[in-house]
Amino acid sequence: MVRIVSAQALCLLIILSMAVRLNRADAAGAPTPAAPLAVKVMVVSMFQPEAAPWLAVLHTDKDITVPGLPQEYPSVHCTPAGVCQMTTGMGHANAAASIMAVLYSGLFDLRKTYFIIAGIAGIDPERGTLGSAAWARYVVDAGIAHEIDARELPPKWNDGYFGIDTDAPDQLPKFSFHTEMFQLNEALLQKALAVSRSAVLEDSEDIKEYRRHYLEAAARRPPSVIQCDTLSSDTWWSGRWLGEHARSWTRLLTHGGGNYCTSQEEDNATLNALTRGAHSGLIDLQRVALLRTGSDFDRPYAHQTAFDCLRAQRKLSGAFRASTENLVRAGMPLVEAISSDWAHWEAGVPE
Repeated sequence: MVRIVSAQALCLLIILSMAVRLNRADAAGAPTPAAPLAVKVMVVSMFQPEAAPWLAVLHTDKDITVPGLPQEYPSVHCTPAGVCQMTTGMGHANAAASIMAVLYSGLFDLRKTYFIIAGIAGIDPERGTLGSAAWARYVVDAGIAHEIDARELPPKWNDGYFGIDTDAPDQLPKFSFHTEMFQLNEALLQKALAVSRSAVLEDSEDIKEYRRHYLEAAARRPPSVIQCDTLSSDTWWSGRWLGEHARSWTRLLTHGGGNYCTSQEEDNATLNALTRGAHSGLIDLQRVALLRTGSDFDRPYAHQTAFDCLRAQRKLSGAFRASTENLVRAGMPLVEAISSDWAHWEAGVPE
């Protein structure tokens, strides 16, 4: 029996046949989505002068543009060995937004990645000197607090800062924001110290001359690798009383375990973003290390005003150069230890 097909039906069959062929051709020719790049080490810088020394020694060959990164720093730079470097932009807001953009981009497999946060900072002359490189155990936020103007202080108060919902500076606040304090992995901290202790750090003649003004022994020594803790604040502060507050606030929020020595703008925000990533199963929070190098003293020397201290240290070109260079000199031994011996680091910090 012969079926007679109408012209309209024949046209429809031809169109459907062509569509099937085109779909098959598109599927055959479509590029396979690239698998996320597995990263062994991610170095986190905050601005270009911190990033430049890393890029000079890492010799990255792959730039991966990430939507959501700052316009000034739109890409993550990676080496064939799986070591990458990113720049967040300065301050709490930039740091949190940039870390979140990378974590949730889908471009990287970060589940086994070691994050090394590396930036310059103010430094307490009681703990270190210009150019010193400090690995942190505790990271404390100075900005989450009540403040009373210093001209209106209650009797016997040294400063106007005290914890949220408390009544005095010596009362421990509830950690209601969940970003007030972070404690980093002790095993990784000790590894970082062990591999970097012998690093030869850069010094300069203007640093040597300037640190002679300070009476504290740590301030007068050449730069070295040390362990002490860091305080975050978007306000670039300077002064003896604010320095004393930094010490006492760090002790209070760490239940007496923390020793303040560096001041910076970003680290609590960075760690909060990383914590969110860990809660999403994207990273391991036990694989985070934090390095800060002293670019300026956080307070003046004897008979110097706080304002003069700020102005004088802006002229110390050697301090800025040494602090940025020493990020790599102190941090690269850990990067190399991890990336060159991945078999022992892949499952976690080796014993």
